[in-house]
This record gives sequence, C-alpha cells and structure tokens, in this order.
Amino acid sequence: MDLIGFFDAKLAFPTYGSTANPTRSDARCPLCCKSVLAGSYSGLKMGKLLSLLARDESTCCTPQKYDVFLDFENAQPSDIERETFDAVQRVLKNSESILEEIQCYKGAGKEIREAISAPTEECQRKAYLTVAPLVAKLKRFYEFSLELESVVPKILGQLCSGNLTPTQHLETQQALVKQLAEILEFVLKFDEHKMKTPAIQNDFSYYRRTLTRASLTRQDNAERDLVVGNELANRMSLFYAHATPMLRVLSHATITFLMDNEDIPRENITETLGTMAKVCLRMLENPNLLAQFQREETQLFVLRVMVGLVILYDHVHPQGAFVKGSNVDVKGCVKLLKDQPPCKSEGLLNALRYTTKHLNEENTPKNIKNLLAA
Repeated sequence: MDLIGFFDAKLAFPTYGSTANPTRSDARCPLCCKSVLAGSYSGLKMGKLLSLLARDESTCCTPQKYDVFLDFENAQPSDIERETFDAVQRVLKNSESILEEIQCYKGAGKEIREAISAPTEECQRKAYLTVAPLVAKLKRFYEFSLELESVVPKILGQLCSGNLTPTQHLETQQALVKQLAEILEFVLKFDEHKMKTPAIQNDFSYYRRTLTRASLTRQDNAERDLVVGNELANRMSLFYAHATPMLRVLSHATITFLMDNEDIPRENITETLGTMAKVCLRMLENPNLLAQFQREETQLFVLRVMVGLVILYDHVHPQGAFVKGSNVDVKGCVKLLKDQPPCKSEGLLNALRYTTKHLNEENTPKNIKNLLAA
C-alpha cells in the first residue's frame, strides 16, 4: 500500500461504542443523536494541572475549549509517564550541547579554498586536519538525529493511544507534552542554524572528496583512519542534503509510527497536534494563562512550539495544515506572530513560509497565502 492509500485507509475509524471498540461505552448526544463517549472524565487524574476550562465531552456538539494551562516550566512525570519520560530525557539532555555546537560552527572555508587553489600536499593536509574535527561534529549531530527518531514513537504512543481525548492527554500527561514541545523547539532551532550555515555542506563535500581520493589511491589503513567511513558518509550526505534535516527526521518518525501502529487512527495523531497548537495559541492570547509563567523566555518557547506543531501537522496530514477545515488555526497563529516584535516573529514566520509542505498548493485559501506573503 502506498502512503496516500495508507492515509486514506486510516481516515475511517469506528464510532465509539461499536464492536470494533468494545471497551468504550455507547451514549447518544441529546442534540444530534450521534454516538459519543460516555463518562469520559470518570477517574481523570488532574495532578498538578491548572485547567481553567477543559472540553465538555458530554455532547459531540459542544464546542472545543482550549483554555488549558500547559505547565512547560514545572511539569513532572507521573508514575505512568515515568518510563517513557526517562527514556526521552536521556536523549534530550544532549540537545542543548548540540545546539551550542551548530550555532558556533565556523567551517573550514579558508583552508579548503587554499587546498583547491594550491593543491600541494601541505595545503591538503592542513585542510583535512581542519575539516576532520568538524566532520566529527557533523557525525555527532547525525547520530543525535537517530536517537531522536527512536524516542519520538515512544511519546506518540503515550499521547495518541487509548480512550482519552487529545485534551485529556494534554491535561494528564503534561511531562510528556513538555518533552514533545522541547523536541519541536530543538528541531526548529537546529534547522534554522543549519540553513544559515552553508559551511556544513561545503565542509562535508570536501571531506567526501577526500574519501574518494583515499579510495582511488588505495592508501593503507585509509578507511580505518578516517573520521567517517564511506557507508556512514553516504547516509550523512542524505541527511544534510535536506534544508531542514531534523524536521524530516521528526516527520518521518511520525509517519512511520502511524504505519507501524495501524490500530491507532491517523486522527489521533493529527488531532493531538492540532489541539496542542490551539492550546498554545490560546495560552498566548489569554493574559490570565500567560501570567502564570514565571520566566519571560517561556512565552517565546510556546511561540516556537506552536509554529513547530503547525509545521509537523502540515507534513503529517495528507491535506496539510492550510486547507479549509484543518484542525489547526493557522490564521490565528499567523496573526499572533505578526503582533510580536520582528526579532521574535520573523524567523518563525519564515519557518511557516519555507519549511511547510502544502502552503503553495491550490487548496490553500488566498487569505492565508496573503497573510504569509513575505
């Protein structure tokens, strides 16, 4: 089955209370008589959550409310979350050092130009000795992407499965929601630095030419002495060829999770992402919710996470985030961004303009395209 066929198949999922969902009780909405989940809040453990107004699941016609406070500063894992939280945290603890390294990446442009213009053995050796430690950094970035790819399904499995609604997942699993938010922020920051650093591609291209020369001359122990061998270099080359490599890893991990877990409807993923984006938007719009953050930088964090959710939704959903009827309030997100100082918003607006998948398609409303016009 191709990817589009897979997504089409995932669109149909049984009504609550059907034989395909024997664990869910059946009730009827008094307004439209559709089958709905009965007693969805029974036994709900709120923990340290501050929820000002959650969704009323008593009828399917009740409008969704998003005045939910996600405690991105202080959320702690419950016993149920602990195992997944610890596994993800072992990866995330290295994210800050990865960002620091790519932010400070200088490149070996001078040495490479000298080696090309005057290809003496001394110049080439100098260039290689400069490039080699940089390639070691690039290898570390790539290996971190593999670690990130391995933990994303763990979070999605917790946040998108079971009988809880997206809002209930956000309310009761805030430590995992916080980790997903941190992954999204990392992805945005890393890819932004990567796009601003053409030296990464130049350095790695030169290094691969070094590999080719070593292979052609059959130098003894050449492969063993190299920082990265041919096979790994090929995989890294594919990774860095993308303008936004970490976003590609994240979206690929999400789609793979869907394919590997066909019992989880696609809507569970997209509705969770969309609901989380709307909650972030509402938190930023509501002064009462915003005032509960203790650190000023948390507001910018929520802005980044909101944008990251829109972008990921656009890559995961077959119709994207911009089409009419999408579960993401793109218009509200863009308007909020435009109300922020340019130093906070311009990079995020550019991320929506240039790293989304469906913005320039025919189904995107003109008013959305005009809002995001550079």
